[in-house]
Amino acid sequence: MQVEVLNIQGKGTGRSVELPDDIFAIEPNDHVMYLAVKQYLAAQRQGTNKVKTRAEVKGSSKKLHKQKGTGGSRKGNIRNPLYKGGGTIFGPKPRDYSFKLNKKVKDLAKISALSYKAKANAIVVVEDLNFEAPKTKAFTGVLNALNVGEKKLMFVSDVFNDNVELSLRNVPSVLGVSLSDLNTYDIVNSEVLVLTESAAKVFSDEEGIVAEA
Repeated sequence: MQVEVLNIQGKGTGRSVELPDDIFAIEPNDHVMYLAVKQYLAAQRQGTNKVKTRAEVKGSSKKLHKQKGTGGSRKGNIRNPLYKGGGTIFGPKPRDYSFKLNKKVKDLAKISALSYKAKANAIVVVEDLNFEAPKTKAFTGVLNALNVGEKKLMFVSDVFNDNVELSLRNVPSVLGVSLSDLNTYDIVNSEVLVLTESAAKVFSDEEGIVAEA
Protein backbone atom coordinates (compact mmCIF):
# COMPACT_ATOMS: atom_id res chain seq x y z
CA MET A 1 0.00 0.00 0.00
CA GLN A 2 1.15 3.51 -0.82
CA VAL A 3 1.15 6.08 1.98
CA GLU A 4 1.78 9.78 1.38
CA VAL A 5 4.60 11.40 3.34
CA LEU A 6 3.48 14.54 5.19
CA ASN A 7 5.69 17.40 6.33
CA ILE A 8 5.70 18.87 9.84
CA GLN A 9 2.98 21.33 8.77
CA GLY A 10 0.69 18.42 7.89
CA LYS A 11 0.91 19.07 4.15
CA GLY A 12 1.84 16.57 1.45
CA THR A 13 5.47 16.49 0.38
CA GLY A 14 4.78 14.88 -3.00
CA ARG A 15 6.60 11.76 -1.82
CA SER A 16 5.12 8.43 -0.79
CA VAL A 17 6.39 5.20 0.69
CA GLU A 18 5.38 1.64 -0.12
CA LEU A 19 4.27 -0.38 2.89
CA PRO A 20 4.43 -4.03 1.80
CA ASP A 21 1.21 -6.04 1.70
CA ASP A 22 2.81 -9.05 3.38
CA ILE A 23 3.18 -6.93 6.52
CA PHE A 24 0.32 -4.44 6.34
CA ALA A 25 -2.37 -6.31 4.42
CA ILE A 26 -2.51 -9.86 5.73
CA GLU A 27 -5.55 -11.50 7.32
CA PRO A 28 -4.91 -10.78 11.02
CA ASN A 29 -4.64 -13.69 13.42
CA ASP A 30 -6.42 -12.65 16.62
CA HIS A 31 -5.26 -15.62 18.68
CA VAL A 32 -1.54 -15.04 18.21
CA MET A 33 -2.10 -11.36 19.00
CA TYR A 34 -3.79 -12.43 22.24
CA LEU A 35 -0.82 -14.67 23.08
CA ALA A 36 1.70 -11.90 22.36
CA VAL A 37 -0.18 -9.37 24.47
CA LYS A 38 -0.58 -11.92 27.26
CA GLN A 39 3.15 -12.66 27.18
CA TYR A 40 4.03 -8.95 27.31
CA LEU A 41 1.75 -8.27 30.28
CA ALA A 42 2.90 -11.41 32.09
CA ALA A 43 6.52 -10.29 31.76
CA GLN A 44 5.63 -6.99 33.47
CA ARG A 45 4.46 -8.76 36.62
CA GLN A 46 7.01 -8.69 39.41
CA GLY A 47 5.88 -11.92 41.02
CA THR A 48 7.14 -10.83 44.46
CA ASN A 49 4.02 -11.77 46.49
CA LYS A 50 5.01 -13.74 49.56
CA VAL A 51 3.34 -14.83 52.79
CA LYS A 52 4.74 -16.83 55.69
CA THR A 53 3.88 -20.46 56.29
CA ARG A 54 3.54 -21.97 59.77
CA ALA A 55 7.22 -22.89 59.56
CA GLU A 56 8.22 -19.22 59.12
CA VAL A 57 6.06 -17.26 61.57
CA LYS A 58 7.20 -16.54 65.10
CA GLY A 59 5.81 -18.58 67.96
CA SER A 60 6.50 -21.55 70.18
CA SER A 61 6.61 -24.99 68.66
CA LYS A 62 5.24 -26.53 71.88
CA LYS A 63 1.97 -28.46 71.64
CA LEU A 64 -0.73 -26.37 73.36
CA HIS A 65 -2.16 -29.26 75.38
CA LYS A 66 -2.21 -33.00 75.36
CA GLN A 67 -3.93 -34.78 72.51
CA LYS A 68 -6.68 -36.48 74.50
CA GLY A 69 -8.64 -36.00 77.72
CA THR A 70 -9.26 -32.25 77.67
CA GLY A 71 -12.69 -32.32 76.06
CA GLY A 72 -11.43 -29.84 73.50
CA SER A 73 -10.22 -30.17 69.94
CA ARG A 74 -6.83 -31.52 69.06
CA LYS A 75 -4.28 -28.72 68.68
CA GLY A 76 -0.72 -28.43 67.56
CA ASN A 77 1.29 -25.26 68.29
CA ILE A 78 0.37 -21.58 68.28
CA ARG A 79 1.64 -21.21 64.72
CA ASN A 80 -1.32 -23.23 63.49
CA PRO A 81 -2.93 -21.44 60.49
CA LEU A 82 -6.27 -21.49 62.33
CA TYR A 83 -4.97 -19.08 64.98
CA LYS A 84 -4.43 -15.33 64.70
CA GLY A 85 -0.76 -14.77 63.86
CA GLY A 86 -0.41 -18.28 62.51
CA GLY A 87 0.97 -19.21 59.14
CA THR A 88 -0.94 -19.05 55.87
CA ILE A 89 -2.04 -22.17 54.04
CA PHE A 90 -1.11 -22.38 50.36
CA GLY A 91 -0.29 -18.67 50.18
CA PRO A 92 1.48 -16.99 47.25
CA LYS A 93 5.21 -17.43 46.78
CA PRO A 94 7.67 -15.53 44.56
CA ARG A 95 7.40 -16.76 40.98
CA ASP A 96 8.19 -15.81 37.41
CA TYR A 97 5.02 -15.22 35.36
CA SER A 98 6.79 -14.93 32.01
CA PHE A 99 6.49 -17.61 29.35
CA LYS A 100 8.05 -18.31 25.98
CA LEU A 101 6.55 -17.77 22.55
CA ASN A 102 8.15 -18.91 19.33
CA LYS A 103 9.64 -16.15 17.21
CA LYS A 104 7.34 -16.93 14.27
CA VAL A 105 4.32 -16.56 16.53
CA LYS A 106 5.51 -13.19 17.81
CA ASP A 107 6.30 -12.02 14.28
CA LEU A 108 2.84 -13.03 13.06
CA ALA A 109 1.23 -11.22 16.01
CA LYS A 110 3.14 -8.04 15.25
CA ILE A 111 2.28 -8.17 11.54
CA SER A 112 -1.38 -8.85 12.39
CA ALA A 113 -1.47 -5.77 14.63
CA LEU A 114 0.09 -3.65 11.88
CA SER A 115 -2.46 -4.95 9.38
CA TYR A 116 -5.29 -3.94 11.71
CA LYS A 117 -3.86 -0.42 11.89
CA ALA A 118 -3.59 -0.26 8.10
CA LYS A 119 -7.19 -1.44 7.65
CA ALA A 120 -8.36 1.26 10.07
CA ASN A 121 -6.36 3.95 8.20
CA ALA A 122 -4.56 4.60 11.47
CA ILE A 123 -1.05 4.94 10.00
CA VAL A 124 0.53 8.34 9.35
CA VAL A 125 3.93 8.87 7.76
CA VAL A 126 5.73 12.14 8.50
CA GLU A 127 9.07 13.41 7.26
CA ASP A 128 12.03 12.85 9.59
CA LEU A 129 12.07 15.23 12.55
CA ASN A 130 15.25 17.14 13.30
CA PHE A 131 14.93 19.37 16.36
CA GLU A 132 17.92 21.54 17.22
CA ALA A 133 17.00 21.23 20.88
CA PRO A 134 14.42 19.29 22.90
CA LYS A 135 11.11 21.17 22.85
CA THR A 136 7.79 19.58 23.75
CA LYS A 137 5.83 22.50 22.30
CA ALA A 138 7.43 21.96 18.89
CA PHE A 139 6.57 18.25 18.95
CA THR A 140 2.95 18.78 19.99
CA GLY A 141 2.72 21.37 17.21
CA VAL A 142 3.68 18.69 14.69
CA LEU A 143 1.06 16.32 16.11
CA ASN A 144 -1.66 18.98 15.90
CA ALA A 145 -0.69 19.70 12.30
CA LEU A 146 -1.08 15.98 11.54
CA ASN A 147 -4.53 16.01 13.25
CA VAL A 148 -3.49 13.36 15.77
CA GLY A 149 -2.78 15.62 18.73
CA GLU A 150 -5.83 14.42 20.68
CA LYS A 151 -5.24 10.71 20.09
CA LYS A 152 -3.26 8.06 21.89
CA LEU A 153 -0.41 7.30 19.53
CA MET A 154 2.90 5.58 19.08
CA PHE A 155 5.66 7.54 17.39
CA VAL A 156 8.08 5.21 15.60
CA SER A 157 11.50 6.29 14.35
CA ASP A 158 14.17 4.21 12.66
CA VAL A 159 16.84 5.06 15.24
CA PHE A 160 16.86 6.67 18.67
CA ASN A 161 17.02 10.47 18.51
CA ASP A 162 17.81 12.30 21.74
CA ASN A 163 16.09 15.59 20.91
CA VAL A 164 12.94 13.92 19.60
CA GLU A 165 12.78 11.50 22.53
CA LEU A 166 13.18 14.31 25.07
CA SER A 167 10.55 16.36 23.25
CA LEU A 168 7.86 13.66 23.34
CA ARG A 169 8.35 11.99 26.68
CA ASN A 170 6.39 14.68 28.56
CA VAL A 171 3.33 14.10 26.36
CA PRO A 172 1.26 11.50 28.25
CA SER A 173 -0.65 10.29 25.17
CA VAL A 174 2.49 9.59 23.13
CA LEU A 175 4.81 6.59 23.28
CA GLY A 176 8.08 6.98 21.40
CA VAL A 177 9.87 3.84 20.23
CA SER A 178 12.49 2.86 17.71
CA LEU A 179 11.87 0.07 15.21
CA SER A 180 13.92 -2.40 17.21
CA ASP A 181 11.56 -1.93 20.19
CA LEU A 182 8.30 -2.34 18.27
CA ASN A 183 6.00 -4.89 19.91
CA THR A 184 2.44 -6.13 19.53
CA TYR A 185 1.12 -4.74 22.81
CA ASP A 186 2.18 -1.16 22.08
CA ILE A 187 0.72 -1.32 18.56
CA VAL A 188 -2.62 -2.61 19.85
CA ASN A 189 -2.61 -0.14 22.74
CA SER A 190 -2.30 2.91 20.46
CA GLU A 191 -5.00 4.55 18.37
CA VAL A 192 -2.64 5.85 15.69
CA LEU A 193 0.77 4.76 14.44
CA VAL A 194 2.97 7.68 13.37
CA LEU A 195 6.03 6.58 11.38
CA THR A 196 8.93 8.74 10.33
CA GLU A 197 9.76 8.52 6.64
CA SER A 198 13.00 6.66 7.35
CA ALA A 199 11.21 4.16 9.60
CA ALA A 200 8.52 3.54 6.97
CA LYS A 201 11.14 2.79 4.33
CA VAL A 202 12.70 0.12 6.54
CA PHE A 203 9.50 -1.90 6.34
CA SER A 204 10.43 -2.96 2.82
CA ASP A 205 13.07 -5.14 4.52
CA GLU A 206 10.95 -7.89 6.08
CA GLU A 207 13.72 -9.34 8.18
CA GLY A 208 14.56 -6.02 9.75
CA ILE A 209 11.04 -5.16 10.81
CA VAL A 210 9.65 -8.40 12.16
CA ALA A 211 12.56 -9.02 14.52
CA GLU A 212 11.17 -8.90 18.05
CA ALA A 213 12.92 -6.75 20.59
